[in-house]
Amino acid sequence: MYQGKFNKTKIVATIGPATSSEEMLEKIILAGVDVCRLNFSHGAYELHQEVIDRVRNINNRLGCNVALLQDLQGPKLRIGKVEGEFHLVEGDHILVTTEEQISTKDLLFVSYKRLIQDCKPGERILLNDGKVSLEFTEKINETTLKARVVAGGPLSSNKGFNLPDSSLTVPSLTKKDLADLEYGLSQEVDWVALSFVRTADDIVELKRLIAEKGTHTKVIAKIEKPEAVKNIDEIIKVSDGIMVARGDLGVEVPMQRVPLIQKTIVEKCLAAAKPCIIATQMMETMILDSMPTRAEINDVANAVLDGADALMLSAETSVGKHPLRVIEIMSSIITDIENDRRTYYKGVKPTADSPSFASDEICFTAVRMSDHLNAKAIVAMTKSGFTGFRVASYRPQADVFIFTDNKKLLATLNLVWGVRGFYYDRFVSTDDTFQDVVDMLKADGMVKEGEYVINCASMPIHKKQRTNTIKVTLVD
Repeated sequence: MYQGKFNKTKIVATIGPATSSEEMLEKIILAGVDVCRLNFSHGAYELHQEVIDRVRNINNRLGCNVALLQDLQGPKLRIGKVEGEFHLVEGDHILVTTEEQISTKDLLFVSYKRLIQDCKPGERILLNDGKVSLEFTEKINETTLKARVVAGGPLSSNKGFNLPDSSLTVPSLTKKDLADLEYGLSQEVDWVALSFVRTADDIVELKRLIAEKGTHTKVIAKIEKPEAVKNIDEIIKVSDGIMVARGDLGVEVPMQRVPLIQKTIVEKCLAAAKPCIIATQMMETMILDSMPTRAEINDVANAVLDGADALMLSAETSVGKHPLRVIEIMSSIITDIENDRRTYYKGVKPTADSPSFASDEICFTAVRMSDHLNAKAIVAMTKSGFTGFRVASYRPQADVFIFTDNKKLLATLNLVWGVRGFYYDRFVSTDDTFQDVVDMLKADGMVKEGEYVINCASMPIHKKQRTNTIKVTLVD
């Protein structure tokens, strides 16, 4: 049985030079990492392959189910090479061109070829994570615009830029993304995250490509554009999970709106039983420092209280100086907050218009019963993962143990709040199976005599239909 640290709120760690060795991967996994993020904005396939192989080797050796999340770069817009570093001054004017050249303080090259077609006078271009702001004033020719510096600051090579006021026609999947996706699917990654999602159609297209490959990889929509916020209900409906990517989101929308957007999206994901990841700058100071700020501790704590499924670390674990310590500190914050009842019993009561209303109601009732009986665990059998996602969405204080004969599903469920997955393929009769899994949990010390366990399953059990049964078991 896996002996690592376990919290209900999961931790996603971005893997990079600071964490890619098998020794460090094992340390951070034992300290509480549930999902390893592979950032395809950086790194050759050979490096990603090493991480994939090492994580799977650790899973086999330690008996854990750490998931692999492939994060596609998406159409990240950047400026080109800059002559040293220069400083733009508020009130000055600058030309912005799509003709590739070395940029100066008078002429700035940007990589987006459709800049002239998609942008209009009065719209903004934000540079260097929003620290520098320009406003387009006029079109000069078919490749060049004139802009006024609204907020000045320094610029250096290859900085990102954002066009928050413009409707862009760039596809959500670039040629690089398509090649990266093919590689990721060939390695059977558990989750794929799509960057700069704007509409539900972006997710539908990605799912179509995955289906063509005959895989069942789940899709996460990264919310980092105003259009995505506007279309959030439709995006949640077609996605398997959501990531609130607060970096670009905080540039593209007024930064003071981000906290409420985050809380709203978490609430919507809870109602839809879709996992939600909170990402970017959670423990940013620990890239260099050995301790987080009080504000960062509060940020982590509030995300847990809101009901987020997972919290994500980026540079803190990929290139930071203290990758293991940052995991240990984040894990300890989560543990303390999860001791408070305000963390639990969330989500939305099922409604009759749901296509899975009966199963939803059984999962909801199982969670309420677990509260009333002070049950130690909710135990469910699943083939598709539906019961695991749905039970977790109601945030029970009881442990959630999911048994399945679908080995691929075990790692997928490792992203989901509270879920611990177990491989089980001895489905004989309902009573025998219920007793069998309780005996397994008792042998592993996860439940003990005198504790209540709530069982959820479908009857007859061998047909593996939607959940239609609840049974209360007193461990003896």
